[in-house]
Amino acid sequence: MMMSVNELDYAAATATEQRANAWRHWIGLVTALTDAFVVMGVVALASLAHHLQAYGHLGDRQITLELAIMIAAIFVFTNLLRGRYRLGNYLSTKGQVASAFTVWNITMVAFIAFVFIAKIVDHYSRAVVLATYLAGIPLIALARSLIVRTVSMASKTGRITAERVFLIGREADVMSFVSRHQPWNIGFAIVDVAYLRGQDARRTNDPAAALAADLATAAARCRQMRPDAVFIAMPWSEQDSIDACIDAFMNLPVAIHLAPERIMDRFDKLHIARVGSLASLRLTRPALSAIEIACKRAFDVVAAGAILVLAAPLLLLIAAAIRLDTGGPVLFMQRRYGFNQMPFRIYKFRTMTTAEDGDVIRQATRGDARVTRIGRILRRYNLDELPQLLNVIAGQMSLVGPRPHALAHDHEFQRKIALYARRHNVKPGITGWAQVNGLRGETDTDEKMARRIACDHWYIDNWSFWLDLAILLRTLVSPRSYRNAL
Repeated sequence: MMMSVNELDYAAATATEQRANAWRHWIGLVTALTDAFVVMGVVALASLAHHLQAYGHLGDRQITLELAIMIAAIFVFTNLLRGRYRLGNYLSTKGQVASAFTVWNITMVAFIAFVFIAKIVDHYSRAVVLATYLAGIPLIALARSLIVRTVSMASKTGRITAERVFLIGREADVMSFVSRHQPWNIGFAIVDVAYLRGQDARRTNDPAAALAADLATAAARCRQMRPDAVFIAMPWSEQDSIDACIDAFMNLPVAIHLAPERIMDRFDKLHIARVGSLASLRLTRPALSAIEIACKRAFDVVAAGAILVLAAPLLLLIAAAIRLDTGGPVLFMQRRYGFNQMPFRIYKFRTMTTAEDGDVIRQATRGDARVTRIGRILRRYNLDELPQLLNVIAGQMSLVGPRPHALAHDHEFQRKIALYARRHNVKPGITGWAQVNGLRGETDTDEKMARRIACDHWYIDNWSFWLDLAILLRTLVSPRSYRNAL
């Protein structure tokens, strides 16, 4: 018996859907094996390059294989512990490189600790291990990016399905949820939609019975479609209706989700926080945890103290040059806001003939006559900021953070730019993300200041110790760090 065209189309669509569903169960294994092969390849290349360059031969294959398997196993195991091989982690490129870099560092530290405890440190070449670490940083990041792009594209084209979902709610709420989140772009396949009409004006004689009838029909359809999850799209304030939906679908083998309220779209890192019997939806958290604050502070004190000692001759030379150029004080002090908008006095080498610190402060502009001859050189190379190392040691500033502005400018821009004061949720810094991206110097327009504040907010939301190190390095070597100097 021949099948009709419609039946053939349905069969083809069903087969495609089955393949998409099958892939999601294998994606974790595929990505784990890919990571293992990439790491083993990095070790092999590092060993080959070292032995050819140093000894003119390929090296001991057995030792190289042992080293490759050991490092690859630690890398894959660490990713498993962090839950990185779930399909949902490969649907967006955001944070992928940082995550891979973090796991790579953990892997190498764990490997070194293992060979030290096992007393086999001399069994493996230190040069090969170092070369493996350095080569692994770009190669693993590249491999991870390629995997994410491949999986993400396959998800968007329907070749891989993260989850088959059934939507239920009133039509307006369901359509709002779909238009805001576009579930198909993050791997969801919508298998069916059920609209609730229990409170329509035409059915108000017994809304509870109408709702129950709608839910019974929806649950029957849901059982037939066999989705992975049910999303209830309705305002959280309608507690009775939500409870009824949950009760209706609790008897089905599906995960039940409460679709997010619109306010949650503003926040990327939502978290269910539990303290005893109390559970709450945490929208934000302090920018840094207590441990992160302690680590950042320890690094600031050690690094700032070392720089002060090493740069002491330069500081004395600059101080003498300022006195010889214009006389007067060497240091300039001005009130700024620090962490949590607590005011402090910032130290800078004096670069201008004026020392304004009132309610109205005129910003320095290009070619400003108030800037001294020595001051132009100091500003050009950021040398006027060096005395702020004293503020860092005193705990008022950090080496890296949003640059503090004069109080008068803070008050002005806080009125103009939304969430401007959020930049004070961390300590201000001598250098920052905005500065290494060329956003320094005069802010003569609201747009320039808004771009700088956007960089400050990005830094707060994405802080890591490695980001601080990268900003410090770019401050020294990147031409963009010196752009727009006055």
